[in-house]
Amino acid sequence: MCPAGRAESATGRLRVLGAPTRAGPLEEFTAEQVDRARRYHRPLYVAALADLVVSLGTLGALAFGSPGDRVNRALDGLPWWGRTLAFSAIVVAVPFAVRLPLSFWRGHVREKAWGFSAQRLRGWAADRLKGFAVGAVLTATAMVGFVGLARVLPRAWPLAVAPAGAALVVALSFVAPVLLEPLFNRFEPLADPELSESLRTLSEKAGVPVRDVLVADASRRTKKENAYVSGLGRTRRVVVYDTLLTRGGAREVRLVVAHELGHRRLRHVARGTALAVAAMAVAVAVLWGPLRPHAVLGATGAAGPGDPRVIPFVLFVATALQVVGLPFESALSRRWESAADRFSLELTGDLAAFVASHRGLAVSNLLDLDPPRLAYVLAFSHPTPPERIAAARRWAAERGGGELTRPPHPTTA
Repeated sequence: MCPAGRAESATGRLRVLGAPTRAGPLEEFTAEQVDRARRYHRPLYVAALADLVVSLGTLGALAFGSPGDRVNRALDGLPWWGRTLAFSAIVVAVPFAVRLPLSFWRGHVREKAWGFSAQRLRGWAADRLKGFAVGAVLTATAMVGFVGLARVLPRAWPLAVAPAGAALVVALSFVAPVLLEPLFNRFEPLADPELSESLRTLSEKAGVPVRDVLVADASRRTKKENAYVSGLGRTRRVVVYDTLLTRGGAREVRLVVAHELGHRRLRHVARGTALAVAAMAVAVAVLWGPLRPHAVLGATGAAGPGDPRVIPFVLFVATALQVVGLPFESALSRRWESAADRFSLELTGDLAAFVASHRGLAVSNLLDLDPPRLAYVLAFSHPTPPERIAAARRWAAERGGGELTRPPHPTTA
C-alpha cells in the first residue's frame, strides 16, 4: 500500500530460479488466483534480471571501455561544468535507450495484454520521457556537485561530497511531493465530504494531523490500486489512487488510510530519509578508495575524481551498491509495512475490512501470492498478501477474535 515505485511486489527487480516457497496461508485465495498471479509475475522477474544486467553492462562499458573514451574525447574543449552536464546526460540517455525495448514490453505491451494499462502508446512514451528528463536533471545536478567539489578539494573531497549529497537527499524528500509527483499525476482533495470527515477523525485518533487526503488520477494510466505517504514537514501527504476509491468501500478506504497514517505516526518516511543519508555516506566512502591515484582511475581513463570522465564509474558503483543493499532494504521495508498493518488494525479494530482490503488489492493488482524465495528475500518491499492476512488473524486471536464483527467481503478472480 505504499509508493508505487516498489509497492506492487517488486516485479521490477530480480528473479532467482528455483522452487517457489509458500509464505502464509494460501487457502485465503483460490488455486486459480495463485496460478494467475504466478503466470503474470514469473516472466517479469526474468525481464527485471535482464534489465539489471543491461543497466550494469552499459554503465560498465561507459566507465571502463572505449565508448566512454569516445564520449570524453567528443566533449574535449568544453569547460569542466559543461563536460559534466553533457557527460551526465549521455550516461543517463544511453542506458535509457538500450533498455527501452524491454521497458516497452514490460510497461506497455504486457500491461495492455493483462488488462492493466489504461494508456495509449503516446501517454506511455510521454511518461518515459518525463522520467528520463527528471533522472537526467537530478543526475547532472549531483554530478556537477561531485566533480566541482572534487576539483576544489582534490584530497579531501569525501568530506564535502558526503554532506552535500545528504543535503540533496533531504531536499528531495521535501520537494518531491510538490515538484516531481505532479509531473505524473494530478491531485485533488477527496471530494466525498462524509468520507473526508471520517478520515480526518481517523487521523486525529491516530495523533497524526492531516491537512488533506489527496486523490491521484491514476485511472488514466493504470487499473491497479494503491495508496502511499510521502514528503516531510509541511509537504507530508497521504495519497489514494482513484482506482482504489472506485472499487473499495468506505471501510476499506479507511483501513488503507489508517495504514498510511501508521507510516507517518511511526516516522517511516523520516527514518527512510535518514537511512538514505547514511547510504550516501557509505557510497562516498566506497568511492574514495578506488578514486585515489593509481587505483581504478587508470582503468577509467580519468585524471582524478575532479575529471568528468569519472561520472560513468560513479554511477556504476552507485547502481552496484543499490543491488548489494537490496536484501537489507527489502527486509526493513517489509518490517515497516507489517508495523503499519498492525497500526491500522489497532486504529480501526476492523479485521473484516483488513482481510477484504488485502484480498481485493491482491486480486485487483495481481500481486504475487507465492513468490520464489530468493526473489522475496531480495526484492519484496511488502509481505505477501497471505502473510499480511495471517498476521492480522493472529492479531485478532490475541484479542479473543472480537474485532471480526462482520464477515469478509467475497473476492472473485
